[in-house]
Amino acid sequence: MEAVDISVMRDPVVQTREADERVPAVKAKPTRLLPGSIEVVHAFWLAGMSCDGCSVSAVGATQPAVEDLMNGTIPGVPRVDLHHPVLAVEAGEAFVQPFHDAVEGTLGAPYVAIFEGSIADESLAAAYGGYWSGLGARKVDGESQPIPTAEWLQKMADGAAAVIAMGTCATWGGVPAAIGNPTNSMSVMDFLGKDYRSALGLPVINIPGCAPQGDNFTETVAAILLFLQGIGPLPEFDELGRPAWLFDETVHRKCTRAGYYEEGVFADEFGGKECLVEIGCWGPVVQCNITKRGAINHVGGCMNVGAACIGCTMPAFPDGFSPFYTRPPGTLVSSTASRGYGAVIRNLRKITQIYQNRERRWLEEDYVPSGWGHVRQPNLAEKTAHFFYDKLQHMGTVRPTPIQKKPGGTVRRHE
Repeated sequence: MEAVDISVMRDPVVQTREADERVPAVKAKPTRLLPGSIEVVHAFWLAGMSCDGCSVSAVGATQPAVEDLMNGTIPGVPRVDLHHPVLAVEAGEAFVQPFHDAVEGTLGAPYVAIFEGSIADESLAAAYGGYWSGLGARKVDGESQPIPTAEWLQKMADGAAAVIAMGTCATWGGVPAAIGNPTNSMSVMDFLGKDYRSALGLPVINIPGCAPQGDNFTETVAAILLFLQGIGPLPEFDELGRPAWLFDETVHRKCTRAGYYEEGVFADEFGGKECLVEIGCWGPVVQCNITKRGAINHVGGCMNVGAACIGCTMPAFPDGFSPFYTRPPGTLVSSTASRGYGAVIRNLRKITQIYQNRERRWLEEDYVPSGWGHVRQPNLAEKTAHFFYDKLQHMGTVRPTPIQKKPGGTVRRHE
């Protein structure tokens, strides 16, 4: 395998300036393949500055499961041959050979490149005779030298049907690219550039999260494979390459605690059941579906189990959301306003509850036969509010009228 000079990493700022207006709109290339004509698609998993949490998340997916993709049990979706350095049965040269085949164009099947972790500036490590992240080795002056994973990505990107950035470190740089890092780490988008297009004409596909929800990854892969097979449309992605149907709403909209925010009720310490905005939750602005989908097997998820959202799916993470677990500045306005109108809303709803927690008979007899405890009777203000509420509720309808009681009716036991 011929070495590629990656001593000078791409500068995202220079790269954007150079791209300018030259970049065409996204136009995916048609596959021109008959349904069922692709039997297998290779998936090459590369890791950069990563904790391997994205791999753990991916193998925990259930809808569909990684096993379903690898076994080819999903109708219309070709079988996936996964080349993962941790999960593979092969080792050594036997494992690395398919990577060489993909680069040399002798693989004999389409492939996707999946990158986990951010891409560090290998020139910084090379200056001292080292490397940041590697896969496989080659002989240099008679000595074995690791091949940087950034080099693999650079060589495989153009021939890949799609390049998928898995997790926040790969999509936006994440923690390894935070302010003050010594590695000059960057995302896959920054590394490949604005005008990058895969063999099918696709820019980098981003699935953020730290770690990402596993089902978000496998579902996106399955949708791409259906498109590659020629029997499905290209999935919809937003302006940052995220699956639009998965990241089009905020955490807050699907949060189990959102109702408390509306009523202006906030937790003042962790462990409380109320909205967590006041103790550092950024959910109202963060695009993520964890509250709806859960962490693994649709169970758990940060806010679902009492943790505040710290924005791990967003490009600004972590710098833009620090310091963590402190009240976001915008909350000073939004939560104050929520407290104001929320107090009114809560009291109006309580008045409605008083009457909706009574049977028709109880209203007519002004008596609640509960042996569990005293049921408070509505006061004059509550009765007045309910009178007008009831008028509005039945406006334009025929209101049922109670049947007149006849003398000698049934006597209640409490009398």
